[in-house]
Amino acid sequence: MSRTYKCAPLPFMGQKRYFLRDFAEVLERVEGQIDTVVDLFGGSGLLSHTAKRVLPGCRVIYNDFDHYDRRLAAVEDTNAILAAIKERLTGLEPNQRLTDWERADVLAIVNDAQNRLGWVDILTIGRSVLFSGKWVTSLDELRKHTMYNRVRPGAYECDGYLDGLEIVHMDYRELFERERGNSRALFVLDPPYLTTECGMYENYWKLTDYLSVLRLLRGTKYIYFTSDKSQIVELCQFMAEEYGEAAPMYGATVRMRTNTLNYQAKFNDMMITKL
Repeated sequence: MSRTYKCAPLPFMGQKRYFLRDFAEVLERVEGQIDTVVDLFGGSGLLSHTAKRVLPGCRVIYNDFDHYDRRLAAVEDTNAILAAIKERLTGLEPNQRLTDWERADVLAIVNDAQNRLGWVDILTIGRSVLFSGKWVTSLDELRKHTMYNRVRPGAYECDGYLDGLEIVHMDYRELFERERGNSRALFVLDPPYLTTECGMYENYWKLTDYLSVLRLLRGTKYIYFTSDKSQIVELCQFMAEEYGEAAPMYGATVRMRTNTLNYQAKFNDMMITKL
């Protein structure tokens, strides 16, 4: 098995790198009891990657709904574009704001590459010229923002990141229906958080979709990620008081991690497990 990554090799909003130790501990507990890990909301693939490293004998299904694999496949082109941008910004201090001329030159580099290649990884490129918290997925969006010199010193590497994974690009409901009959399957659910970015799901992800995920917890082994910003745990606690064992997440174990956004704002990420 190739190297183990502790974070996704390319930028991705919401990857669960701070929960990897807890996630690995839960996987080790079920070794021998499961034969399949189904990552329904695969995102950056970090959870799938970790699952395959911890349980190499298991089948691990990575639902790459965001087409992260396309970004990984284009990493050499991305590195070449960023190298050209870095050369253009030679002499500029890190994090310094780009002038209108420098900004125009950066956009020209990206535009030329996109015309030549047909597609470029704008999200990764954007992370190199936009301040933290700014994410763009198209050249048109990139053109709207102030830019800064945030190009990293080295190249991105992703060798072997997806090794051993069964990669699919499916609606999570279709994948669940396909695999639900396997009593030795463990379902990993990291759905978009309410009130936050929804990635590729943003075109249709609504409150009803979020609540429908709770149906998938009934009678399955699962690891479910959420946040107290979504208030889903409070809802499940209310349902447990009303409906007892029939309620979603009844009897589940909760692990919590506090994330600090700034000196005023904090929120709790949660990993909820039932095996």
